[in-house]
Amino acid sequence: MQLPDNLNKEIENRIKNDSYRILSEKSYPVDFFSNDYLGYAKNSIISEKSVSLLNTFKIKTHGSTGSRLISGNHELFKILENKAKDLLNAEAALFFNSGYDANLGLLSAILKPKDVVFYDELCHASIRDGLQMSNARAYKFKHNDYKDLVTKIELQNQRLQPQNVYIISESVFSMDGDLSDIGELVTISKTFNAYLIVDEAHALGVCGKDFKGLSFEYNEDIFARIYTCGKALGSHGGFVLGSKTLKDYLINFSRPFIYTTGASPFHVAQVIAALDYFENEDKEKQELQKVISIFNDMVSSNQLQNKMSTNASAIQHISCSGNSNAKALAESLQRHGLGVKAILSPTVPKGKERIRLCLHNYNTKEQLQNLMSKAKKHIQ
Repeated sequence: MQLPDNLNKEIENRIKNDSYRILSEKSYPVDFFSNDYLGYAKNSIISEKSVSLLNTFKIKTHGSTGSRLISGNHELFKILENKAKDLLNAEAALFFNSGYDANLGLLSAILKPKDVVFYDELCHASIRDGLQMSNARAYKFKHNDYKDLVTKIELQNQRLQPQNVYIISESVFSMDGDLSDIGELVTISKTFNAYLIVDEAHALGVCGKDFKGLSFEYNEDIFARIYTCGKALGSHGGFVLGSKTLKDYLINFSRPFIYTTGASPFHVAQVIAALDYFENEDKEKQELQKVISIFNDMVSSNQLQNKMSTNASAIQHISCSGNSNAKALAESLQRHGLGVKAILSPTVPKGKERIRLCLHNYNTKEQLQNLMSKAKKHIQ
């Protein structure tokens, strides 16, 4: 059976706009596109530890067999959530099957019709989708513009008299790699008695005190923190960190948590092993910081600041306006063995298309030089 005409039209428009997506199994000798910032996804110590955990607890089942509220709440979940809350200094942690699910599950559960939410305009799709699933009124504020945030809170507080006010931001933004000012957000949230939510997906292992994210030092002033396991931890899943009562509320009212099969024991063991390694080893984190510093220095020395970003995160980018231009540059770099991907509109606004670059502890100076050399020929 064919697609309905209106859906076919959407596909045709994507092709026309040069924004049609396809799945690819291509691999490249040099990785500048994965989120595996610390190389944990291929770390043999983590792999061996996860298998050892399964053997220690004599777990033989391949799957969890059901929702965590029915048959799927195996004993490794308690170990995992206790480890996460202790490591990241929270009262409680609740594990979701992905970071996307964590945002969806949190926001769709807690936000009510009389609540008002203010979110950074560059927040991830999972945050936007969670807001859409709620009945709260949501207003975006200009990216990292806290004067605009305050103006909008004052206006809507006076106009709507909300039951609760929430502020949502990422700590490291997934497309530009720039950082938010968590201290300023905490101050604003206190001023307006608002509940602050921070998504730390791209900060864990990269930024903040002990590489535990930018909100780690403010944990007592933040209503909820979201950490994902599919970036620096090299696995899959996500945590909502907050109070014990928040965890209890989500277990009772978060539909993406309640009505989905729990993660398998092997999956959970992987995350436990990754957190163990994260807690005890700093080598990869320090190596990544060196790579970020070298990259920033190279951008400056090659006078590419007008086309390439420099920031303190593992996410950088090459600006190339237009989907066709971005795809052409990506294909050129790929032909030289450099694993990069073009980020096209509508994922980013039209005119903001780019090559998104992810830096890793295992990227060498020679690889960075090669990237600069090949990119420079196209963007100057």
